[in-house]
Amino acid sequence: MNIHDEAVHIETRRQLLTRSAYGIGALALNALGATTAGKTTGGLPDLPHFAPKAKRIIYLHMVGAPPQMDLLDYKPKMAEWFDKDLPESIRQGQRLTTMTSGQSRFPIAPSVFKFAQHGKSGAWMSELIPNMAKMADDLTIIRTMNTEAINHEPAITFIQTGNQIPGKPCFGSWLAYGLGSMNQDLPTFVVLNAMHTNPRANVQAISARLWSSGFLSAQYAGVALRSGADPVLYINNPDGVDSKVRRRMLDALSEMNQLQHAKVGDPETRARIAQYEMAFRMQSSVPDLTDLSKESAATFNLYGEEARKGGTFANSCLMARRLVERGVRFVQLYMRGWDVHGELPQILPSQTKDVDQACYALVQDLKQRGLLDDTIVIWGGEFGRTIYSQGKLTAETYGRDHHPRAFSLWVAGGGFKGGYVHGETDEFSYNIVRDPVHVRDFQSTILHQFGIDTERFSYKHQGLDQRLTGVEKAHVVKDLLV
Repeated sequence: MNIHDEAVHIETRRQLLTRSAYGIGALALNALGATTAGKTTGGLPDLPHFAPKAKRIIYLHMVGAPPQMDLLDYKPKMAEWFDKDLPESIRQGQRLTTMTSGQSRFPIAPSVFKFAQHGKSGAWMSELIPNMAKMADDLTIIRTMNTEAINHEPAITFIQTGNQIPGKPCFGSWLAYGLGSMNQDLPTFVVLNAMHTNPRANVQAISARLWSSGFLSAQYAGVALRSGADPVLYINNPDGVDSKVRRRMLDALSEMNQLQHAKVGDPETRARIAQYEMAFRMQSSVPDLTDLSKESAATFNLYGEEARKGGTFANSCLMARRLVERGVRFVQLYMRGWDVHGELPQILPSQTKDVDQACYALVQDLKQRGLLDDTIVIWGGEFGRTIYSQGKLTAETYGRDHHPRAFSLWVAGGGFKGGYVHGETDEFSYNIVRDPVHVRDFQSTILHQFGIDTERFSYKHQGLDQRLTGVEKAHVVKDLLV
């Protein structure tokens, strides 16, 4: 059997049905390029399974894991435990990282930061996040998130892709695949990386596999948007090539790709056609997106002057708002520097200062524009931190190690219950005593708000019905929802 015959022979049933549905050649190109602004195209024909509450999502991932007991999980009794050892009855033999497993003792480090109650819910929130505290009635604060992953790379991969092992599609890719696009000139899934300001902050590496489409088509992968004069790599014309020449080149390339698709039937050929066409349209849409000159003075007062500086967290939040109002379905924003193994009282204030005003501004901006009701905003990390100190503890400083058993995050908009605090941890912020929310349950709840039943949303790969939430049972946490 020659290579061509073998390729045709191994074509899957899914590929065959796709070809039947869309045709070949020009029909394929038309199907992929016919999106109109504000109209959803693509996606699976049986989705959503029921009426959705959300259309889009902005996920603010604080890479490195913010310490919950210093920000959102107030533990006043710990003041009495300063420098006392964590009781074994609390630890219960829990696995430790290699960074603290060799310590001879585990001294309790109470938070040095003050807390106060805010909003109708009376949510206790740290003095480090005064602007977030002002919008307590907009937030669903979950204090009982938990995961199995104890190190950064598997934990971030787990919360973003549903699996600790790299190679699976990320959250944004699943939604792009299932629900399709709401715009024709920008990708369905965009990734931003914000800078932090403290040079002493411990920085975790992240890579493009976190916004990979995995075994899904490459067209569902996230597109990284950078700050500076060249926000998206490789979309600008080379020197000496104008738009007319570029258009003729793409037309000729499209004809060749159509012939290849008709011959072999590989759906990735159609994805390649769509990506070239998207890149061409982005030559006009991206400069308009990144041009902030028409934003009002009131907007910059809201986000702060840092929003004028490309690459800052404030600028990235403003860009996230501009992206979703243009029809981008999933915006993933990463900010590093939260891995506070040491000097926490000296480093954490600068981290929170980088994000506090912009987070408040983003939620209020969306609300003012009528977008918050169907936009989900998430703020949080990949796991929590330990109540005991990593390394030497003094009255002035301490560090915290990784802690997967309990951590906090907040959600706003998209049908989540504002002014609500969910769950409770013990007095050490170590074990969950009421209403746990596992990572896969959180993922299932987000999918539910998009009108998706996670049990019915799968992709056949390697003989398995693959799901974002994996093979274990995932529950929708309805207490979080309006």
